[in-house]
Amino acid sequence: MTEPSAKTDQDHEDAPALPTQATDDQALEEHNEELRSRYYGDNRLKVGTSISTVAMLRRLPQLVRRAMALAWAADRTSTALLLVCQALSGVAGAVTLYATTGTIGALFQPGSVTDHLRAAAPSLIPLLVAAGLRAILGIAVVALSGRVSPRINREADLALIAAGCAAELRAYDEPAYTEKWEAADRGAATTPDLLSSAQDVIASTISLIAAAGVLASLDWRIVPFLLLGSVPTGIAAVRTARIHYLAAVTTSEERQALRIYRWFLIDKGRADQVRSDQITPFMMRKYRQVEQRIAAATDQATRDAAQVSLWAAVGTGMGSALVWGSLLYLFASSRIVLAAAGSAVFAIRTATSGIQGMVGNGARLYRMGLYLDDYFEFLDEAGGYRIQRGDTIPAAPGVVEVKDLTHHYPGDQQEPALKGVSLTLHRGELVAIIGQNGSGKTTLLKLLSGLLLPQHGQITWDGVPVGELDADGMWRRVARVPQEFARWPLSAAENVHLGHATDDLLSEVEKAAAKTGFDEIVARLRSGWRTLLAQGWLGGAELSGGGWQRAAVARALYRTTLNPGLLILDEPTSDLDPRSEHKILHALRPLAPERITVLVTHNISNAKIADRVVVMDRGRIAQTGTWEELAGQNDGLFRELLDLQRDRTIPGQRPAALG
Repeated sequence: MTEPSAKTDQDHEDAPALPTQATDDQALEEHNEELRSRYYGDNRLKVGTSISTVAMLRRLPQLVRRAMALAWAADRTSTALLLVCQALSGVAGAVTLYATTGTIGALFQPGSVTDHLRAAAPSLIPLLVAAGLRAILGIAVVALSGRVSPRINREADLALIAAGCAAELRAYDEPAYTEKWEAADRGAATTPDLLSSAQDVIASTISLIAAAGVLASLDWRIVPFLLLGSVPTGIAAVRTARIHYLAAVTTSEERQALRIYRWFLIDKGRADQVRSDQITPFMMRKYRQVEQRIAAATDQATRDAAQVSLWAAVGTGMGSALVWGSLLYLFASSRIVLAAAGSAVFAIRTATSGIQGMVGNGARLYRMGLYLDDYFEFLDEAGGYRIQRGDTIPAAPGVVEVKDLTHHYPGDQQEPALKGVSLTLHRGELVAIIGQNGSGKTTLLKLLSGLLLPQHGQITWDGVPVGELDADGMWRRVARVPQEFARWPLSAAENVHLGHATDDLLSEVEKAAAKTGFDEIVARLRSGWRTLLAQGWLGGAELSGGGWQRAAVARALYRTTLNPGLLILDEPTSDLDPRSEHKILHALRPLAPERITVLVTHNISNAKIADRVVVMDRGRIAQTGTWEELAGQNDGLFRELLDLQRDRTIPGQRPAALG
């Protein structure tokens, strides 16, 4: 059970009363509910507090494998070459360090310069070759990473979109789903950096092994001291990762609120109201209030991380002093020769850099892994709402039966959208549903079409519960025109067929469009059916509201012609003129025999074309019958709505001006 998306910090019983006189706008605002998205079952805070150095070291190999697996899936050849280049670079580094010892030893031998160069040549040549090879391999690694990283990101995005489209529609009403999507989206965004960090960990590990091998061959007693200079840095890196991750988790709902405020302010669909209602200053103030809370949390995290880093710097300095002191002692006590000491200097620097790089990049990789966990969890579960229904592929239903249907939307301040609705629909029947706003009409249509599954009660297609039907197979038999229809940025023809091709595609598209008058609009477009319907893009055209509605109805008629079944129209003529409305309504009757047709309309007169009229009121069926039967009754909601629609008198009309 989730919390509602808008909720006060206290229960309703404990909420403070609003001021009796709103003399102070800010005081009134303080009592308003705000956008909240926190939900029960969110374990990211618990995961964040469990971050530790031991946990990082345990999981680091798994994260490297996961990063390489993503890269392998995106581009196998480039990933294989990348790993080979990393390994060869490590070998070249080891050769460089070993050759340094021989080179330094030869330079300090007695003799002329020529003698020194001759003695150093066996070591100097491998040194130069290895250094050049490492430079070339470094360029290759950068090039290969630049090739693989974008591919990983694209594959991650595609997988995330596919998982989101595989979620039940009810997920969009749940705050938990939105938060999980946002977390998964952050995880997908880290995938290119994940490869880079994993690659840096691999490179640092190889350098460390090579340097440690050289030091061990010179004097094994130096090797343990290397840890003293890197352990504090490693611990600090892990703790800093924990601090920043927890800051991101605790401000997640504020950041989501910022995105919503921003979208409402810049979205084209509301741009006119933003200006005419002059809401910008008010919404910007809300935006700043939320941003201040995020800034406060971020500043605190920055201070905490800086404090941890300061102590780590002190510890690292002390450890480095021990390392260099040990090396100086070994040389002063003649336990190692000058050439070995020179090589040890290079090896210590390389090893220290390797350890710090491995720990630092490992901590960053671990932090990314936390976000990646959110990503993979979403892929596995679609945010906990993956569509999992039966496998029965339905034919066009002869009878759709609704039994005692009740439906609640999330939120403890809402009444049920539907209460005990029972209804039987037969093939060949055209049923009109009317009612006031909020009576449950649209919710009923979503349940009939299988977009929502019954919470209480049952819906069956020819006796089979909709939950036992294959979802895609069921939707193949459903054609619908929702109130908020999509305006796809596609060509005019594609806006009708949506990729569902037939042998005679354009002919079928034109037939569907002719039933709605959309063909007349297309005939006036620059490129006809090939015209891009996306204003603001090069060559794109825009339609009027009525033009888009004709396209939406043509889309449903095309679809139901391909696969007859259930045709659902929710206010399909709300934006149309009388001529266009007449054309569409009279196109429904010839289609009726092969399918179940359900029409929702606020225009009572339009319901005359129906075989049966269902009147809904506050989530219940209040009346049912033919149009004539309901119109002939002296009372009832249908008669009340009909009388109100016919009443066009103007109360208190101003008398005509005197001549």
